[in-house]
Amino acid sequence: MSASFFSRIDHVRTADEVCAQIETLVLEGVLRVGDKLPGERELSRQFDVSRPVLREAIKDMESRGLLVTRHGGGTFIADVIGDVFSPVMLELIAKHPKATCDYLEYRRDVEGIAAAHAAERATEDDKALLTDIMTRMEAAHAQDGFQEESEIDIEFHNAVCESAHNILLMHALRSCYRMLQNGIFFSRALVYGMPGARDELLKQHRAIHDAIIIGDAPAAKRAAEAHMEFVENYSREAERAKNWQTVSRLRRAQRLEPAD
Repeated sequence: MSASFFSRIDHVRTADEVCAQIETLVLEGVLRVGDKLPGERELSRQFDVSRPVLREAIKDMESRGLLVTRHGGGTFIADVIGDVFSPVMLELIAKHPKATCDYLEYRRDVEGIAAAHAAERATEDDKALLTDIMTRMEAAHAQDGFQEESEIDIEFHNAVCESAHNILLMHALRSCYRMLQNGIFFSRALVYGMPGARDELLKQHRAIHDAIIIGDAPAAKRAAEAHMEFVENYSREAERAKNWQTVSRLRRAQRLEPAD
């Protein structure tokens, strides 16, 4: 972690004050799952607290599941996002096609709200980050880097919901993206592999980006909703094409099988 996100504690230097600052950074999305904290010496220097106070704070946050320390590896932000649903419910969801439609409908509505808020609330730093992500997405697209472009896609949506500056909205959407990354609903590779999909998805991300940059909330909302409607339609078509391919492959194999 190169940048210093921690500030000197000016009042009573207690473990509670250290915990409060780290908790706020996690809640606001500044510190993310897997981020490594500076070493004990550096962190105590930044907070301007003694090492015993810092150790007490870290121990407290470890006991509450906010931090995890790996022997010889350092201290990291724990997986505080998790899944919205229990493993049993996730298994049920994965088996029912309607869940995918409902998931995409939910994302369409919520991401429309997030994009509108982002257009109204994004700071110059938020906009700079969005523009950097957009530039990298276009570079990956030009180089036919599907895997990289697909990962940047999720990074882009995370940046939009962060720019909305609504804590609950941000963490709810992060959990949604976790479910998508884990393949609960559909394969992003299938959607990206549909003819013309990659070009269209890039245009849609650009439309969301541009609306947020100029502060046009209605346009940002429309662009985000249109994007999710496109993903919904193409995921449905991609699944149909996948099923067709499976059936046609079985037919061909059957006809090529030698007769007894």
